[in-house]
Order: sequence, then structure tokens, then C-alpha cells
Amino acid sequence: MTITVLDTHTAMQEILDAPQADRPELLRAMLEPAKGMYRYFPGEVDVVQMHALSSGFPIDRDEERCREGLAALHAADAWERIGRALDEAVAVQRAAVPDVVVPDIVVLLTLADPGDAHLMGPNLGMTANSSVSGYIVINVWPYPENLDRIEATAVHELNHNLRYTTRPDFWNPATVTVGEQVVSEGLADAFARQLYGDELGRARIGVASLADDAVFAKVVSGLGTTGMQNFAAWVHGDATAVRYGGTPVGLPTGAGYAAGNRLVDAYLAATGRTAAEALLAESAEVIRVGLA
Repeated sequence: MTITVLDTHTAMQEILDAPQADRPELLRAMLEPAKGMYRYFPGEVDVVQMHALSSGFPIDRDEERCREGLAALHAADAWERIGRALDEAVAVQRAAVPDVVVPDIVVLLTLADPGDAHLMGPNLGMTANSSVSGYIVINVWPYPENLDRIEATAVHELNHNLRYTTRPDFWNPATVTVGEQVVSEGLADAFARQLYGDELGRARIGVASLADDAVFAKVVSGLGTTGMQNFAAWVHGDATAVRYGGTPVGLPTGAGYAAGNRLVDAYLAATGRTAAEALLAESAEVIRVGLA
């Protein structure tokens, strides 16, 4: 097992310093080592276009803000911290679940787009993705709160990757439910909290709704929803759903994360398991116990 944190700092610096006409191909070269995360997409994927669609840093504007953001990431030692955190988290997870499958992992850390109002506002300057085995993508604007949580963010994404690498049947696109994603977000947060504490371990977008019983009840009402095009509203909230062409359901940003934390905490308390031990817990069982 090898974890490779790509040296995107050097690459991003080169991109931002290059003439605009040269930037797309430099960006393409930076993203190419992580192209495998699109292996299930139909047809050929343009990684530069996907970078833009995913709120990655722009290559045609905001150069000075991006240089400042990149300098802040570098000053925070983000790349090295992510590498250390992932190595330590894998050791903890293997001790708890010896048969966990740990793939070779490529980590792509990118600077987020400071001109993206949705990313910088409701999403609090952070997106991340680890839905494909062997890849973790963290796209971040270096708000101080995000820099403080860089290890926890990486470990959260690792938890997803190990869960679905070991048990790919948990995410069958034809049958997967909102409940699976809600539980998986709760488990990933619980694992990050096990390592870094409640303040740093919770995904920031879920904190505001954590104690809101009405939001919790609403999310619970949708746990059986299928059709992955519907998940954004139930998990990430209406603003994100609308951003990507989905239908709002009446939920604030991060509602599914908040509900997932509550369900998983109740499950862990009832079973006496740690978050690491619960990596492969069936979502239906977590929900059953969590609601009991």
C-alpha cells in the first residue's frame, strides 16, 4: 500500500506564473495522475473541464488571490500534514478492522476558486471527493478553519475510500439510498473525530444543523430515497442541489452530515464500538439502532 500526495504546490505555482495561453496544458499535466478517478465516467473526460466544474482554482482570472491562497496552503504545510494523517489513520483502521482493504491511494490537493460564491459561501470553502477507490481529492480555500481541519478532512475522505474499497456492494448505483450516504458521512466524521476530537473532526457544513430536530426528522424521512441525482438535496442541502440542477427538498446546507453524525453517534453509543471498528457497519443497521 502506497499513499502518494501529489506535489501540486509546485505545479500550481507554475500554472499561476505561466502565460494564460500555456495554463490549460500545465493544469492538464498536474491533473493527469489522478485521472483514474473518472474511470467510471462514460467516454473520454476532459480533466481541465472537470476541474472548472468542480470549483477548482481558475486559470483565467483572480491570479493574485490564488497566489495568496496557495502561499497560505504552503505555509500551513498542508501536503505533509495530509500525508502524515493518512499514514496514521490507516494504521488505526487496520488495527480495528484487520481485513480492511487498503488500496494504493493518490491524493490530489487543489486550491479552490475564490470567485465561486457557492463554494466560498454555503460550502465554506471546501469540497472533497473520494468516491473512487484509490483516489482522494481535496479542493480547499485556505480559510483558517479549513487549514485547522486539513488532517481531519483527509481522514474523513480516507474513511469513505476504505469503506467502499472493502465493501463495493454498499454502493450499488441501482439500489443505493440516501441512507447509505448519510450514514457514510456520519461514519467518516466519527472516524475523524476519533482521531482529532469533535471540534476539528466534524465536517464544517454539518455543524449548524447538528442540534436541529426538525432538520433531523426531515432527513430521516428521506433515507429510503434512491436515484443518485436526488442525493445532493438530502445530504448537501438545497443550495447545492440547485447549483447542480437538482430539486430542493427544504433542507439547509450540510443537513445530511448533521443527521449522519447523530445516527452514528447513537449507534456507537448503543453498541460500544469505536468509529474505526464500525467502518463496515451496514447502513440499515446503523439507522435501525440509531433511531431506536
